[in-house]
Amino acid sequence: MSFRLAAYAVCIDDGQVLLARHVSQSGASTWTLPGGRVEHGEDPFDAVIREVAEETGRVAVVDRLLGLDSRVIPAAEARAGVDHQNVGVFYAVSVTGARLGPAPNDEVAESAWTRIPDIAHLRRSSLVDIGLALAQTLPATGHVAPVPVGGLIQH
Repeated sequence: MSFRLAAYAVCIDDGQVLLARHVSQSGASTWTLPGGRVEHGEDPFDAVIREVAEETGRVAVVDRLLGLDSRVIPAAEARAGVDHQNVGVFYAVSVTGARLGPAPNDEVAESAWTRIPDIAHLRRSSLVDIGLALAQTLPATGHVAPVPVGGLIQH
């Protein structure tokens, strides 16, 4: 089984959330939260700030820890073809600086502020739904029920 620790930013401002559009090597496009792998020796707190800058070109600060999500993606659905566990650390963040420059890279095509009601119609990562659930409910345990994956929602 492969394993990944990742940090994700939930940035909500005036009824909109900041999303990043990832494009796979096959050309499939999925909206997700800014975030990604915590590098070896890196604090997830620092990783989420770095990821927001890399994926959106924006300067952000962490407001609070929202919670954690741990999920196992079966080999048949995982990119590498083996069972994969992803542990995500979700933070509420605020954008404090203007866009620094172009953010697109080999994985991120663009970032955009998206009205929360419009998210239901996007092909998106389950991370978006998990992050929004954590931000909207602020569970004392930092844990929300698993998000069903299907339709417009992807792992």
